[in-house]
Amino acid sequence: MFANIKLESWQQSWLRKGFLGVGLAAAGAAALIAGALKADAAECEPANQAEPQAEGGERRQLYPPTEPHTSGYLQVSDLHKIYWEECGNPDGQPVVFLHGGPGAGTAPVNRRFFDPEFYRIILVDQRGAGKSIPHASLVDNTTWHLVEDLEKLRKILKFDKWLVFGGSWGSTLSLAYAQTHPERVVGLVLRGIFMIRKHEINWFYQRGADHIFPDAWEPYRDFIPPDERSGLVAAYHRRLMNDKDPETQIAAARAWTAWEMSTAYLRPSQESKERGEDDKFALAFARIENHYFVNGGFFPSDSWLLDNVGKLRHIPAVIVQGRYDVVCPMTSAWDLHRAWPDAEFKVVPDAGHSANEAGIGAELVAATERFKRLYADGKAGKSS
Repeated sequence: MFANIKLESWQQSWLRKGFLGVGLAAAGAAALIAGALKADAAECEPANQAEPQAEGGERRQLYPPTEPHTSGYLQVSDLHKIYWEECGNPDGQPVVFLHGGPGAGTAPVNRRFFDPEFYRIILVDQRGAGKSIPHASLVDNTTWHLVEDLEKLRKILKFDKWLVFGGSWGSTLSLAYAQTHPERVVGLVLRGIFMIRKHEINWFYQRGADHIFPDAWEPYRDFIPPDERSGLVAAYHRRLMNDKDPETQIAAARAWTAWEMSTAYLRPSQESKERGEDDKFALAFARIENHYFVNGGFFPSDSWLLDNVGKLRHIPAVIVQGRYDVVCPMTSAWDLHRAWPDAEFKVVPDAGHSANEAGIGAELVAATERFKRLYADGKAGKSS
């Protein structure tokens, strides 16, 4: 099966340097050659994990760029105003896109997972993120504040129900919102599952992912003095929350953000790297993420989202997961799949974490297309 495999130069370098000799060698090696084995993948993957195909046999593409026709700020508290925008069909079926991080904010590409002739597409920047104000604020910024912000926005827009779409932290918030307000959700499209459990945070920020990206890990680790490295998230917290030393605060934000931006794709992404170098973005991203992580997402228990999956069993859902996702490893998606077998489970065999990778983007578009059919068949609710 491995005959005539052509590796990229960076892959050959990794192999020569022996990076694949770590405990996670099998997964790492498979990730490196996944592109070369694409032809074999169709034979190896279960039927429900095959790549989505358009009529010509090509992967589905994102929809063309589209601009918002309406946007504004919603005052959700005495302090916070959240930015929201709407594009697509003003009379279409409502869908809300929930961004990751927390703290990442939305981007124009996020509009392109949805057919603009069919969907009324809503993007919203969560508290402190993106265009929302005040920027990077942690005051009254918890999962439950965000859940209720979504409810306020839904009511302002006069939707009875909507399709909820979220990846990474967006999947966390989507699950929390749907479990709190199941009667307002017609369906869920989830990607890169993250349930903010302690072992998930430890894997990426303390020990685990460093075996696969040791080169990107070292600057993140080395920013913290050796005597504090037994608790890296807590050590970063002390620096990110230190408003009296903005220079150290920004430096910590850069190091934290660069680590995640360097690991989000199966193949390196210059665009992701450059996004992490924007200090304004990095400050909100790092501060808000760290704030949520040290507080366990403000959930009552570590397994709260899994424990409450029963509330979702009547809701149609699609779970999309990159096989080689290092940021949110597939074990979390697998745990959710096992607890919620009624949800459609799609594994992309040659992808990492980002929704902007070709295989993941294709599956996400395919999922929103399937929900169009559910609407047509009368199996999904409509706006009031």
